[in-house]
Amino acid sequence: MKTIVGIRFRTGGKVYFFDPGEYQIKRGSHVIVETARGVEYGTAVSEPRQIDDDKFTQPLKPIIRMATAEDDAINTENREKEKIAIPIAKEKIRSRGLDMKLIDVEYTFDRNKVVFYFTADGRVDFRELVKDLASQFRTRIELRQIGVRDATKLLGGLGSCGRVLCCHSYMSDFIPVSIKMAKEQGLSLNPGKISGMCGRLMCCLQYEADTYSYLNRRLPRVGDEVVTPYNTTGTVQSVDVLRQKVQVIVDVNDEKEIEEYPVEELKFTKRSHNNNKKDNRNQEKLSKEELQELKKLEKPED
Repeated sequence: MKTIVGIRFRTGGKVYFFDPGEYQIKRGSHVIVETARGVEYGTAVSEPRQIDDDKFTQPLKPIIRMATAEDDAINTENREKEKIAIPIAKEKIRSRGLDMKLIDVEYTFDRNKVVFYFTADGRVDFRELVKDLASQFRTRIELRQIGVRDATKLLGGLGSCGRVLCCHSYMSDFIPVSIKMAKEQGLSLNPGKISGMCGRLMCCLQYEADTYSYLNRRLPRVGDEVVTPYNTTGTVQSVDVLRQKVQVIVDVNDEKEIEEYPVEELKFTKRSHNNNKKDNRNQEKLSKEELQELKKLEKPED
């Protein structure tokens, strides 16, 4: 068994694991660790816990020390320096006429390097900008181009649900999200309703995707013929995925009526998991432009 503790750094919600050693680390404790970028100041997101040895193929790096008052002061000063660096960098970008948007600035803990995160529609020749920034800040400069999802992860904000964005608060990595997930859940295909602050499909569409996929496979499709408990044949008008109820149009005394049944009381040919037959449920009349806009929402990055 190995003892691990999860540590999160300033940029983004990704959690990295370290060996706590003999340190009594609590959630929220500040620690100093060594990473690929050098010595960094991080925050524990959990207390140490034990896991099986085969969960990690590489040796865990140890916690160097608990953060001291001096370390806390250095971290605070770094954050203040970042605030000052942002408008300076924006002015340098503007003076060079570069088509890029500065998202964030980060000083490494030892102030050995300043990282500038930006977004752009294409490749940007920022060689002269690097010289300008190096001359201004007198340290190593790194310009890192990121996508719109990563930019939103860095900046944070509130989603349409009123909660802090998932990517900013706890998600370590982005998950693939598709239009099919929205269709499975019976959601409107209006881009404004299924896209997040990043302009891509909301990550939460994936959370219940497996459940909806399973429930939908238990239901007939709209337009399918089914046999009711009374051995009459009807046509499916609509389905309620969560309640697992089906509304069926049946002939009663030469008149059409709508009756609702639990799906387990109906007889029909169930769809298979890999059935590609067109599903007419929740299909909206979309223009070519709207379809293109929806496809753009599926792109993970620019």
